[in-house]
Amino acid sequence: PYGTKVKGGNSMSTVYNLKREAEKPVRLTGGHRLCAGCGAGVVVSGVLRALNKEDRAVVVNATSCLQVSTFMYPYTAYMDSYIHSAFENSAATCAGVEAAYNALQRRGKVEGTVKFITFAGDGGTYDIGFQSLSGAMERGHDMVYVCYDNEAYMNTGIQRSSSTPRFARTTTSPVGSVEQGKRQNKKDLTEILVAHDIPYIAQTAPMGNFRDLHTKSYNAIYTKGPCFLNVLAPCPRGWDYPMARLGEIIRLAVDTCAWPLYEVEEGMWRLTYIPKKKLPVEDFLRPQGRFRHMFQKGNEWMIEEAQAYVDQKWERLLERTGA
Repeated sequence: PYGTKVKGGNSMSTVYNLKREAEKPVRLTGGHRLCAGCGAGVVVSGVLRALNKEDRAVVVNATSCLQVSTFMYPYTAYMDSYIHSAFENSAATCAGVEAAYNALQRRGKVEGTVKFITFAGDGGTYDIGFQSLSGAMERGHDMVYVCYDNEAYMNTGIQRSSSTPRFARTTTSPVGSVEQGKRQNKKDLTEILVAHDIPYIAQTAPMGNFRDLHTKSYNAIYTKGPCFLNVLAPCPRGWDYPMARLGEIIRLAVDTCAWPLYEVEEGMWRLTYIPKKKLPVEDFLRPQGRFRHMFQKGNEWMIEEAQAYVDQKWERLLERTGA
């Protein structure tokens, strides 16, 4: 029956059936105002589908593209309880609600299973909200924090964040005679959360039949204790790609190993996807306008350095997972 866990390699994974999951009632309704071709809505819908039908959820949402597009007081696009928090305190808000629920449950004032899930973008996770995220994870609250990573502050004008990759063009890391996009490499937040020694951490993306996203979402939601998901969520405006190419962009991120799929459960690292043929990183960069300058004559060194960085991170991950 759905809801049981079976052994899968070195990790616990759920029995997945696409048809069954698609028949579940939606928990993020249509009619929200997210852009066509945006990865955030696909991520949120996919994560929430991992909830068992009979379970309730409290969704906490940091200020973000997702928040302004799915919440216009007094209406939300969520079928579950919803809280809008500030940029910096979404994890603290979720932790507080989880603590209140536990207190009420001890007094016999609430019944049934309630899960606590935070959604925030990379700006509210890698940067502004990192302090409250780290604190909630360290305190051990039974909650899931989901970062939908679109690699910049998209809601406020496409400014660079610490999640923005090196060489990417944003409004605060422009391309011109002085600068050639962002100078620094992307912060590896998933690794940082692994260092918090929490029960379950995973990096995933909404691709193919959604098995990877669904399985990791289920594992995070139904693992006791603090869990973290980092999910790639491309942005057509910030990344500058045609909206119909969302799925292709995600697939290229994964098959070039620019965004590897893996999980860390109780300290055990496991790759969940290894490309049959690892593609060159330029295949991922080329379709995106934010990297267009990298393909101009004389800038070949940028592609070489981007490839070297991806290769270095991938080899380190292979070593850690024993793949």
